[in-house]
Amino acid sequence: MLNLVRNEWMKIHKRAGTYVMLGLLILIIGIVGAFEKYDDSKVKESENWKQELSMQIEGDKKALSQEGIDKFSKSRIEQNIALNEYRIENDIQPNSKETVWTFVETNGFAVTLVGLFAIIVAAGIVAGEFSWGTIKLLLIRPISRTKILLSKYITVILYGVMMLAVLFAVSFLVGLILFGGTGQSVHLAYIDGKVVEQNMIGFLIKNYLLKSIDVTMMATMAFMISTVFRSSSLAIGISLFLLFMGANATGLLAMKFDWAKYSLFANTDLTQYTGFGQPLVEGMTMGFSITMLIIYFVLFQLLAFLVFNKRDVAA
Repeated sequence: MLNLVRNEWMKIHKRAGTYVMLGLLILIIGIVGAFEKYDDSKVKESENWKQELSMQIEGDKKALSQEGIDKFSKSRIEQNIALNEYRIENDIQPNSKETVWTFVETNGFAVTLVGLFAIIVAAGIVAGEFSWGTIKLLLIRPISRTKILLSKYITVILYGVMMLAVLFAVSFLVGLILFGGTGQSVHLAYIDGKVVEQNMIGFLIKNYLLKSIDVTMMATMAFMISTVFRSSSLAIGISLFLLFMGANATGLLAMKFDWAKYSLFANTDLTQYTGFGQPLVEGMTMGFSITMLIIYFVLFQLLAFLVFNKRDVAA
């Protein structure tokens, strides 16, 4: 198995596209850093930050008293009020200037870009063998089809992990060079109606890992479609469409139908349980979302492995 994974890993790194995607990721981090540095140079730290937060609290309370406010806006306003009150009570000044940690947090958006790259690799790693006719060379070897397909999937996951590590490491290095120091090492999260202090490094690592769940599920879906339909373009098209539109469509459905909570895209964002917003459907828990993700994951894998093992793929 190790040799199979190593062989697939070498195939990926022999393609020019792999280095293009890596270069794009690093370039985007650099561009974001340049813009953040420019904006940061115009920001001045306020000496009356407690007074400013108090004014924000008053404004939020007025907004909260208005009629017709939706539950998502109400939850976000309540969260802002609680966080600002906690800062005032515990003398924790919000970061007005960029720090290495806030820069790493800002680049969390690029996890979606990592997902896009992982989808491209997952979509081509099986379908490409059929397109190039090299699938026959794989199947004549005395190795089970299950091991062949598993090695390809493991390689896709390893690629995603590598790109995620590059994103985190390069963001940290660029942030350290541009903004220096480590700044405030405490992150405030609003969980279950309470403000909780979290270690900044631990929070960022956890945040990146939780966001990578979406990457993993989309890559797994692309891998399944690639295996079942033997078409990389179909796998990329469907997976990218769902990556960018699935969550928005599910959010609209969740406003009217409780059954939306069973959708894959209602459960991929586990950060909704760690102080960012609230679950799409009231009553959802992290345990429920993890259970749904496991069910979808098993379903995708069963479809991929059953079709690959039973189909006359050498024909």
